[in-house]
Amino acid sequence: MANQIVWCDIPVLNLDRAVKFYCAVLGIEVKKEQFPGGMALGVLPHTDGEVGGCLFSSEEEKPSDKGLLIYLNANGRLDAAIDAVSSNGGKVIKPKHSIGPHGYRAIVLDSEGNRIALHSD
Repeated sequence: MANQIVWCDIPVLNLDRAVKFYCAVLGIEVKKEQFPGGMALGVLPHTDGEVGGCLFSSEEEKPSDKGLLIYLNANGRLDAAIDAVSSNGGKVIKPKHSIGPHGYRAIVLDSEGNRIALHSD
């Protein structure tokens, strides 16, 4: 079965600051790409057929600590990811805790004010 979620857009106020935050917290490279019309994105790593997402800045859409909660993969490095949150402009809202047979998560605010979950088995 195909994934029900195929892509996510994460709104940010400052793209460079957000790219730094996500690189440090997730331990990944977020690739900045320039699109026609001048729009810049920070693309989260993925391959064709995988769920992907990006960081973007827009006048219409703003970061929020309300609404949807996106779970991002910190598998095998959840403690390191949580440790990187505060030093990269974020805030831990709910420390690492069990979510039963689904592993562990921490709820944090990113550097832009978005509420996200960091998840590990």
